[in-house]
Amino acid sequence: MPVNRRTALRGGAIAAASVALSASARPAFAASAPGAPREAASAFASIVKAYRELQTGINRPSPERAEALANLGRVAKAYNASMSVTEGPLWTDLPFGPGSDYTTSMYARLRAIAVDWGTPGGTLSGDPVVLDRIKRALDLLYTHQYNENTAELGNWYTYEIGIPYYLLHTLSVVADKLDPADLARYLKPVLRFVGDPNRRTNNQGIVETGANRADKSLIAIVSGAMLGDTGRIHKGLDALVDVAGNGAASVVAKLDKAAGDGFHTDGSFIQHDSIPYPGHYGIVLLTALAGTIHVTQGTEFALPESLRQQIFALVADSFAPFVYAGALMEPVRGRMLSRQGETGHDIGHQLTVAVVLLARSATGAVKTDLGGLAAKWIKEGTYAPFLKIPDPERFAPGPDLVAIPGIEFAQELLAGPVRSAPIVAEHRIFGQQDRMVHVTEGWSASLGVSSTRISRYESVNAMNLHGWYTGDGVLYTFLPNAKGHYTDAYWPTVDPLLLPGTTAKTGPTGPLGQVPLTKNAHTGGVRWDARHGAYALDFVSADGTLTAKKSWFFTPSGVVCLGAGITDASGERVRTVMENRCVSSGALLIEGRRSRAGLGESSTVDNPRWLHLADVGGYVLLDDARLTTLREDRTGTWRDVDTGANTKGTTVPYTRRYQKLVIEHGVKPSEARYAYVVLPGASWVATAASAWSWRVRANTTSVQAVRLWDNTLLANFFGAGSVDEVTVSGPAAIALGRKDGRWQLAVSDPTQLQESVTVTVRRRKVVVPLKGTYGATKVVPL
Repeated sequence: MPVNRRTALRGGAIAAASVALSASARPAFAASAPGAPREAASAFASIVKAYRELQTGINRPSPERAEALANLGRVAKAYNASMSVTEGPLWTDLPFGPGSDYTTSMYARLRAIAVDWGTPGGTLSGDPVVLDRIKRALDLLYTHQYNENTAELGNWYTYEIGIPYYLLHTLSVVADKLDPADLARYLKPVLRFVGDPNRRTNNQGIVETGANRADKSLIAIVSGAMLGDTGRIHKGLDALVDVAGNGAASVVAKLDKAAGDGFHTDGSFIQHDSIPYPGHYGIVLLTALAGTIHVTQGTEFALPESLRQQIFALVADSFAPFVYAGALMEPVRGRMLSRQGETGHDIGHQLTVAVVLLARSATGAVKTDLGGLAAKWIKEGTYAPFLKIPDPERFAPGPDLVAIPGIEFAQELLAGPVRSAPIVAEHRIFGQQDRMVHVTEGWSASLGVSSTRISRYESVNAMNLHGWYTGDGVLYTFLPNAKGHYTDAYWPTVDPLLLPGTTAKTGPTGPLGQVPLTKNAHTGGVRWDARHGAYALDFVSADGTLTAKKSWFFTPSGVVCLGAGITDASGERVRTVMENRCVSSGALLIEGRRSRAGLGESSTVDNPRWLHLADVGGYVLLDDARLTTLREDRTGTWRDVDTGANTKGTTVPYTRRYQKLVIEHGVKPSEARYAYVVLPGASWVATAASAWSWRVRANTTSVQAVRLWDNTLLANFFGAGSVDEVTVSGPAAIALGRKDGRWQLAVSDPTQLQESVTVTVRRRKVVVPLKGTYGATKVVPL
């Protein structure tokens, strides 16, 4: 079985704080008193016991636990039955030998066997024959695959994080059954490959950051406890706040800049310098921190309360905004979009486990808030129920294959006085990672964009092989009646060249980059209030031939989408995608008449005013357009989008039905434009009724603007210009209206390059300082 996702509850070190901590601000971790070996030994045992809990749980009975344990037992029993412990390899499909393609999977399978053996009620629980086979397997793996003399071949992560974690998981379960000399021997490669959690072992010039640093910190803490090494535990704890580097790479430091690894002051989280990653690496980091709090709690190594509070605060600030129905939104999942075993719901379950674990250790209002979020995600996640794990390789809350701890901790929480957090409308812009989220009581939305700061996409290690246009202005809409839309084989089957919201051309895509940036800095927007905001993208295609100015204006009922200056000289057909939605059999209405195009038949409609797609929503066109509609069945496999050594998808074909609504701009368009509204969840009656109520005030290459029902103006300026009563000196996103009986102006700099912008409004000239705001909205009373 390929290991196809990162572990959830590893037990490491949580994430980001408000300020970088220097060596002089080292947390007051209690040193192990030389004169108190009994107390130190007690702390070591407590850490190992607590880490074992993260693998085998707390033996809290429930029907859900019993079902999950039975499913785990089915997998573990099969792995045990097919495992040979004579001379190797352990499994015939995972040959011994140097390199990283198979070793991680070997340790993952052994871990499943060990965890089932160590879990009360497990299929293999307590079986002495199975224990003996686990010991023999550990010896074979140490001898042939992973020891202190092993050379790093392939992906560094395998040797320095992946295998150490699986090994520690397994050892924590059987440690008290091992000869101390054998335990120390099996940990020798961990000491070599994670000798210094601050740095990359195979390249000492690389300082570890973010999730990688937190993972290595946890590995040092747990392995140190197993070895009774106080110094190693402290080395892991110190790495969290980067004592060695005076706090420069602290996982709790909040960066005040655009891009760069780690948490940021506006709630952003970046990994690999330019990829928004709250939907993977941020959660890896958070779960590691949750695990660190859990294993050290009640010992002399417990984290200081101030650090714990900084960790707790990360949940609402960086993660919760991007959760819908228990799943993480696509624009913050990076290359993990292509992982069959890590859909938005899978990583959502991992976040839920981390938050449940944090709530377990919190007190007072913080415990109430964390518990309320976890309860909300469990309640809303009906597509992939958190407490029901039919296949332990999918949707498992907790470590790979293991659902038991997550289920038990969650049910313990839900049995207490916890109330599910309500859905609260919010419009939030994360300028330091070029992301935004729009939440209403009925639907939510987010954008996939890019700039000179944030990459179009990430495609490394043979993953995200269809990611070409995921940063070109994709509008993701999330609906309560389609909670599994982006989880249910979406990425293998969707047309990757026609993603909703994008303006693209036909023809070859060109080669994939690893983390390609764009040539234009103008990406960002302005927040007016919890229900309204604007966002802009100065778009240029990867090959530089296609350009467009694009805007999205968010309201409680829908999103106004404007495009202007659409120009291309390549000779390919240029199109803007209004919709490309996975559907069932819902009818498409065009101005009240059902589309007569059959399955697989495209139809051209000139200048329609509105359309409605059953069970999805409505679309209003605000300008003349030639529209192509097509309902088609598309087939693909997860292997098409991911062929990574340890993440590759299966070759099982999936077929899904899609409805495309595409605006045609023709060949070699010059200054073409579009204007339409997306109304998620709207009825056909509401769609038709709103067709004449939208007020576009400008749609040019210099400014795009709309008026809201209460006369509030939302405008994106791509340079100096004017619209209605507003004139600006340079690029800006503007909102102007009345609040609490007085006029108010909201301004941001989407380029993040200007010292200030001058706004002339209502016969008044206002200079708005923008240096160092990194796309954040500044509010100016008038």
